[in-house]
Amino acid sequence: MFKNILLVGLGGALGSMARYVFSLAPLTKNFPLNTFMVNVLGCFIMGIFLALSLKNEVVFNNWKLFLTTGICGGFTTFSAFAAENVHLLQTGKTTTALVYIILSTILGIVAVFLGFKLINLNG
Repeated sequence: MFKNILLVGLGGALGSMARYVFSLAPLTKNFPLNTFMVNVLGCFIMGIFLALSLKNEVVFNNWKLFLTTGICGGFTTFSAFAAENVHLLQTGKTTTALVYIILSTILGIVAVFLGFKLINLNG
């Protein structure tokens, strides 16, 4: 149990640091593109890791918590996503908030599916 907690914690620290570095990119101020891209990329990577864990259960299960709950959990930023949407709504940017919510949700699900399919080509 303690080993699993350490794996999640170490992965989460790495994922959070990667998210921070990604957030430094000067992309745009009109749309929260950094968080949007992190969420879609994180969902895609999650799909890959989940598919790999099914293909290589014996080897990969030792890494599953580290990679999925840890790194992907630390990297994706749905708490920031929620806070940004509240800010958009509070500042009267309702259309931008709705576009952001819809695109993030749909593309996140599609990205997990594509990541999974990329690794699980026969299934």
